[in-house]
Amino acid sequence: MKRLGTPVLTCIVMVIIVMVLASIQPLDWSSYLLHQAGTVVFMAMVIVCYRYLPVRVSSFIMATVFIIVHIIGARYLYSYVPYSDWSQAVFGWSIDEQFGWQRNMYDRLVHFCYGLLLFGLMYDVFKAWFKAASYSQLIFLVLLFNMATSALYELFEWSLAMTMSPADAEAYNGQQGDMWDAHKDMALALLGGIISAFLKIFKRKN
Repeated sequence: MKRLGTPVLTCIVMVIIVMVLASIQPLDWSSYLLHQAGTVVFMAMVIVCYRYLPVRVSSFIMATVFIIVHIIGARYLYSYVPYSDWSQAVFGWSIDEQFGWQRNMYDRLVHFCYGLLLFGLMYDVFKAWFKAASYSQLIFLVLLFNMATSALYELFEWSLAMTMSPADAEAYNGQQGDMWDAHKDMALALLGGIISAFLKIFKRKN
């Protein structure tokens, strides 16, 4: 069992600080708490994986970045993250106007980051579990896990939405009227994972 070193403890403190700040007057308390309950469970799982499995510090840091991105999204119910207002204030131009987006794209970013930022953690865990697997087999297993968990999450969202009022379901899911929302989210998660896989392969060869 590994001790939690300074980089890991710093990441945990950062997550706590961001969560406290995000909890100041969120747009909708019920949806926010539902999202953040998952945050707490996931952060606990990441810490357990780090302590009991040969998970690298870099993988833990990347997972922390993903969690922070998620917390910010939960603060604004994903559909109302004012990233265009932020870009307008900092750079003098609107991201939505620049790309012609008609919907809030922050939820797409989170799903993309799921594949991009959690690839390392998934790889380290699978490497510990499947010691006989080759390098290429591990990468393939991680991408399969990426797709499977993305699909399971979309099914979970759907089953949860079935128990809510239409307004609450829309607020939680952030579908924003897109009937292909779940498919696009899963595709972006896979794309993020594939990019990380290529980066890992490139780094290994060089």
